[in-house]
Amino acid sequence: MTTATSSLTDFIERYSAAWEGRDASAIDALVTDDIVWHDPALPQPARGRAEVRAFMQDSWRSFPDLRFSEPDPPFLVEQDDRVAWGWRMQGTFSGAPIDPPGFAPTHRAMDVRGIDEWLMRDGRIAHYRALYDMNDLATQLGIVPEPGSGAEKAMVALQRVQARFMRR
Repeated sequence: MTTATSSLTDFIERYSAAWEGRDASAIDALVTDDIVWHDPALPQPARGRAEVRAFMQDSWRSFPDLRFSEPDPPFLVEQDDRVAWGWRMQGTFSGAPIDPPGFAPTHRAMDVRGIDEWLMRDGRIAHYRALYDMNDLATQLGIVPEPGSGAEKAMVALQRVQARFMRR
């Protein structure tokens, strides 16, 4: 991308506005036609604008109050056509099930920090990768048991049984 800081800041503002304004079509101006979008919440990368828009819309359906902000202090690094941008994601799992795999809403809140890695081409994101702790997110939402809880101990016992069968 190799832009001036103000140009990159403007890009991030437009990107954030697409998410905050729940305007999936606004992402079209920010990503390439052949975008490859990696996010830990996806079972496989989203490919192309339509799949990225669908991911955004699914996110809003599951988290009606989903919002993003910059962490304190902000984090932004640009090197040639690569950008790393830090963010904070908050919301409540009170909408539609997360599908796949079909987790039912727990009405619990999340507060997650992460970093996006963008590979830019012609001023747009061509390759996107979100990096955040999915286990922490799942624990906050009540999808994965709290560390040390009875539910975690039961899950560990089931995993051990499964591992025994897998060795056979």
